[in-house]
Amino acid sequence: MRQICSLFLCLLCTCVTAQERLTLSEAIQRGLENNYQIRIAANELEVARNNNDFALTQKYPTISLGINPGVGYRNQSNPASIVVQSTTTSYTVGPSASVNWVIFNGGRIRINKERLETLADLSAGQLQLQIENTVQDIINAYYDAVVQREQIDVRQRVLALSRDRINYQEVRKEFGQGGTFDELQARDAYLSDSTTLVVQQVTYRNAVRTLLQVMGSDDLNQEVELTDDLVYDPTDYDPAALEAQLLAANRNLQNLLINRDLAALQTQLIEAERKPVVGIGAGAGYDVAIQTGTQTFEFGGDQPGREQELPGVAARTLSGNVGFTASYLLFDGGNRRVRTQSARLQEVTAQLDYQSAQQQLRTALLNTLALYENQARIIGITEELIANAERNIGIAEERFRGGTINSFDYRQIQLNYANAETQRLNALLNLKNTETELLRVTGQIVR
Repeated sequence: MRQICSLFLCLLCTCVTAQERLTLSEAIQRGLENNYQIRIAANELEVARNNNDFALTQKYPTISLGINPGVGYRNQSNPASIVVQSTTTSYTVGPSASVNWVIFNGGRIRINKERLETLADLSAGQLQLQIENTVQDIINAYYDAVVQREQIDVRQRVLALSRDRINYQEVRKEFGQGGTFDELQARDAYLSDSTTLVVQQVTYRNAVRTLLQVMGSDDLNQEVELTDDLVYDPTDYDPAALEAQLLAANRNLQNLLINRDLAALQTQLIEAERKPVVGIGAGAGYDVAIQTGTQTFEFGGDQPGREQELPGVAARTLSGNVGFTASYLLFDGGNRRVRTQSARLQEVTAQLDYQSAQQQLRTALLNTLALYENQARIIGITEELIANAERNIGIAEERFRGGTINSFDYRQIQLNYANAETQRLNALLNLKNTETELLRVTGQIVR
């Protein structure tokens, strides 16, 4: 018996360490700050906002500077010329500058800017969607851990009943009213309940670790005390109000609307190619060239040839230009026509995607609401089931001590009580998860 008590105390007093109290709101706040998917989506939003700039739309002129240094060598022999022989080396430096500015391209600057703004809105929508999903995951993980913790309490109560049963059988055996068989049956039940409790403790630890992972915590072995309880507090939802909220605030639908706008802008960009492009350009150059070497002159007759060194004087050239350019693509083999048709078909696809998602979400909303109402009724049934199980186990204990029922019947009643508690906790968790889904799909989970 001493060994049994030691095992019981070991199971009840698991590692006593300093635990941090954690409310659901604190868990959500930490998840919003640390969750990696949210951080990735937030960074992508910053990229989209950074790209939302006229600098990427060809609105401003381009200015370029250049320099063209070079060295050339030339060895020329021409007996028919006065300069019959020349050997020169030339050194050139040619700095230049140019300015080009598109002053009209069919409105593509405006359309591109609007497209960049829309992409930024889409990234913001994706971030909001990730936040909603993360909040839902945290709520589900938090209450799942709460349920697993409550399951530990249920298993501990059942284990306490099994321990009392062992004590009772030992007393009976001591007074000659019980045998070894009954005591062994009680011990088997106690050991089975001890195993179940250990498994449940591991399940709870895993549920807490899942919660910490969803929160983005680096310490997955952190000890936390979950302070929010899972309570039965059903809400009477109005289906029409929920559907209106769905159509107005569902993040998936909002993102699909943005995709539809992007498809329309793409069509406008292609159609803008049918308009002329007008630009202005200007350039300036300054060349410096120096030649060194020798030249041999022959003037004919009896006059001897004369070799002369080149003086190495720099030749300078300054040049500049300014002008307008205008172009219009008359024929491209039907390329624009085909791309315009494809873009318009993409607009139709985007609209159909929105309508299809709208229909699916409305159906899912009604199904989820019906499930929520059914689960609320199931909780009422499980409450009655637990009340019956508690009364039944009290009566069974008296009858067991009175010898009117055997140990097998008493054990079955114990298991029925544990199963009733488990059904109630699972029903509460399912109701909470369904309510969370209702809030998410209607855009109310983040307020």
